[in-house]
Amino acid sequence: MSVLARSVGNAFRNKVRTAAVVAVLAVAIGLALAMLVANQAVGAKVQELNASVGTVLTVNPAGGQGFEGGGEPLTTDQATTAAGVPNVSAVVGTSSLRLRNAAEAAAQAAAQTGQTGQTGPGGQAGQGGPGAQAAATLTTSLTAAVDAGTLGNRNQQANGTAGAAGTTQQPVRSLPITATGIGAGVDTTGKALNITQGSGLGDYTAASTAALLGTTLAEKNNLTVGSTFTINDQTYTVSGLFDAGTTFGNNAVFVTLPSAQALAGTPGELSSMIVTVNSMDNVATTKTALQTALGADKADVTQGQNLQTAVSSLDSVKNISFIAFVAALGTAGLIILLIMVMLVRERRREIGVLKAIGAPNRTIGLQFVLEALVLAALGSAVGAAIASFASGGIASALISSNTTTTTATTGRGFPGGQGGPFGGASQLLNSVTATASPGVIAGGIAAVFGVAIIGALVPALLTARIRPIEVLRGE
Repeated sequence: MSVLARSVGNAFRNKVRTAAVVAVLAVAIGLALAMLVANQAVGAKVQELNASVGTVLTVNPAGGQGFEGGGEPLTTDQATTAAGVPNVSAVVGTSSLRLRNAAEAAAQAAAQTGQTGQTGPGGQAGQGGPGAQAAATLTTSLTAAVDAGTLGNRNQQANGTAGAAGTTQQPVRSLPITATGIGAGVDTTGKALNITQGSGLGDYTAASTAALLGTTLAEKNNLTVGSTFTINDQTYTVSGLFDAGTTFGNNAVFVTLPSAQALAGTPGELSSMIVTVNSMDNVATTKTALQTALGADKADVTQGQNLQTAVSSLDSVKNISFIAFVAALGTAGLIILLIMVMLVRERRREIGVLKAIGAPNRTIGLQFVLEALVLAALGSAVGAAIASFASGGIASALISSNTTTTTATTGRGFPGGQGGPFGGASQLLNSVTATASPGVIAGGIAAVFGVAIIGALVPALLTARIRPIEVLRGE
């Protein structure tokens, strides 16, 4: 009988024990493979995160950010200056606006006029909030996808846009719609904007009437690619839909930068700039050079600490999953070692007979190695099935437990606000998926076979070195 046939037969000599061993190995191997898959998925996501938004710097007016704070607006001349800074590969200007539903704005103005004989504090200008760049006068046929609720109505009342205490109850309103004008090149990369249907804005001129809508906003207004809506009586056509990952982020519109500047009546002004650096290694030096070129009193350059925190959290998940993989792999090896020690002790007489008839040590070692590999192969087959179902859940659990505090804030500092399309880090963190690819599974099983060989060889060779007469005498 050949060594291979004898090894396979020995593996199934005691079927109950074999089934129990395979079940225990399957759990250990399945956990090891699941952790390896999670490790690979997180590693790939870290690279994608760095490639997508890791080299991005955000420039805001000094003392202001979005609709908050004060200071002077940025200009297209400053964008030209930023583009000339060494290691800067792209500069995209943005212009932020706020849109109110036309019918809602008219009803609100009428209610305020009827209650006080005049508009509320600041008139309609109060709708835009601080630094709203004349956005309060912009109306649209769109209905916001997010209801104001208790907090929204309370905030609007504080800004003079809802009835004051003691006045007639104001109707429930929606939140303003965020409108952002973006410069050429943003939606062509497929990274900054996750366009799910349609195409980008295309023609980046003031005459452009193309727009990108968030999926939630489009659904609320029953709009699809090719549909039309109005902003300040100007008709816009939906060229594409994007998914920002959150309902609030999808309550937004993107138009071309010149079109937004024309709507706001602020030609040449920018709300912010998105600066892309050519390499992660140059981000720190470029940030310093950019701040110097623009002037600390004119612009604030931020790198996005939330992104660094997110990447750090993902790196922690990657390290944890790798340690868990090694631990599970070591457990599988220890199980095999203990099983083979037991089998070798049971077959000392068999080993003695083989030695007596001239079998070399390598033949005896090979017999037990092959038997261990049979058990490992059975355990790996079941373990791979377990990993294919469990790896996604394990990866999600690890990521959610380590990045909960960073996911909610990573998108800040980009146009569109928290969770907006420029908040690529937030979206990428929420989209980590673990797929049990054949290559990763094959690599994990190869590692299992490696520890199986070691676990079988050690006890077999130690026993095979004993002289046959000593083995037989002990029997």
